[in-house]
Amino acid sequence: MISLLRGKLLHKSPTEIIVDVNGVGYSASISLSTFQALENVSGEINIFTHLYVREDTMQLFGFATELERAMFRMLISVSGIGPKMAQTILSGMNTEELRNAIFSSNVQSLTTIPGVGKKTAERLIVELRDKLGKVEAKDSFLTTPTAQSQHFSEAVLALTSLGYNRANAEQTVRAIIQNANGDTLSLEEVIKRALRNK
Repeated sequence: MISLLRGKLLHKSPTEIIVDVNGVGYSASISLSTFQALENVSGEINIFTHLYVREDTMQLFGFATELERAMFRMLISVSGIGPKMAQTILSGMNTEELRNAIFSSNVQSLTTIPGVGKKTAERLIVELRDKLGKVEAKDSFLTTPTAQSQHFSEAVLALTSLGYNRANAEQTVRAIIQNANGDTLSLEEVIKRALRNK
């Protein structure tokens, strides 16, 4: 199985990247979260991958972090969730937001993701809550959110309620937090800076 690509980033779009590994170009489908992580990256990269194989298809999926790949694998273990839907879910929420929504049984939050209805959201909660808990206990795979990461989720929610689309809200808030140079901004300050940048 192909589990990692290390090579030159030849092409990137919100849904796909092409990586040149020793003269061979590998195409991998990516989520919006991974695209945003690669937004200012060029040249040599490392991408974690999952090779999805079925009788009629073989598709490579790429992830900026091992955490996102692990979440993808959990998602496709849920009945009725295929790889494309898993990528859609990871584009609609980052791994931390998804974890929090599942642990808090937040059906309303999950149904904001395109293609995820109430029944699918409930199935995700029922089938993944215990799995996420076991992995967390065993490997410290998912950590307790920091104040800054909690601000991220809350600021995105505030901005979407003010008219931002989710992708733009996430991108704006992420940029503000990254540009804070390690300083912990208050939720109010994050939202104010985002609104000034609108």
